[in-house]
Amino acid sequence: MATTDRQATTLALAHALSAAERGLAVIPLARTKLPALRSPHRDAPTPEPFTCHGECGRFGHGVHDASTDPARVRALFAAAPWATGYGIACGLPPHHLIGIDLDTKPERDSSTALRELALRHLFTIPPTVVVLTPSGGRHLWLTGPPDHVVPNSAGRLAPGIDVRGAGGYLVGPGSRTRHGAYTTAPGTAHLAPAPCPPALLRLLLPPPVRRAGGGTTGGDGRGLVQFVLAAHRGQRNTRLFWAACRAYENGIGPALLAPLLDAARATGLTEREARATIASAARMTARRRA
Repeated sequence: MATTDRQATTLALAHALSAAERGLAVIPLARTKLPALRSPHRDAPTPEPFTCHGECGRFGHGVHDASTDPARVRALFAAAPWATGYGIACGLPPHHLIGIDLDTKPERDSSTALRELALRHLFTIPPTVVVLTPSGGRHLWLTGPPDHVVPNSAGRLAPGIDVRGAGGYLVGPGSRTRHGAYTTAPGTAHLAPAPCPPALLRLLLPPPVRRAGGGTTGGDGRGLVQFVLAAHRGQRNTRLFWAACRAYENGIGPALLAPLLDAARATGLTEREARATIASAARMTARRRA
């Protein structure tokens, strides 16, 4: 490995350990911004009955490997000596991080779109950590309440605004990618992630599922199943994750497993993908109850 790559890996590990000290769970990233470690199950037969998210004890499960334990972080980077960056897992305690990703493209102005949303819904973004991306975009770090699961989304708030929530990650400042370095905006490095304004949080959460009679989802979970069935391409995993979280929070997760799997397959997800998403929701809700 070239000297510059070794230096980038050393710096990435140092930044990752610093983030872990602040309670942010991290994983090593390659220059592509993808997790640096490949799945240990990549050669397994396709018809696996379930997808492992780290239960096997090996590395290579993406954001499910994320940790704040310094020894584990060092072990992750030792297993990926080519890593030049690190990812910060969103949605995990104690911060329950939410990332607002403001993209920069000539055909859209995401910063203006966010200001218009703020004016329309009467909220302001408080002073918080801002990370500058090599392309000129910005990542705003916010924290969410522990009893709400904010899903990942792309362009749902407005064109050019992506959201990193439960199951997602943000590229940490100090990371180097193919396109350049991620840096903390001047004057924000000393700040803690600010609480998400309630009005913005309402926009980030999926709308309540309503039955034909006008009420919200009933105890049998039929509304949750219909919510998944109504998903369009690009929404399928997000809707399934949200519905599964609500099911496990309400104590009907195991009973609703088969109907949710059927609904997910009907939208085009494979059984393997659907089981993995539901398993993630089950673990997420179990951690919040613990």
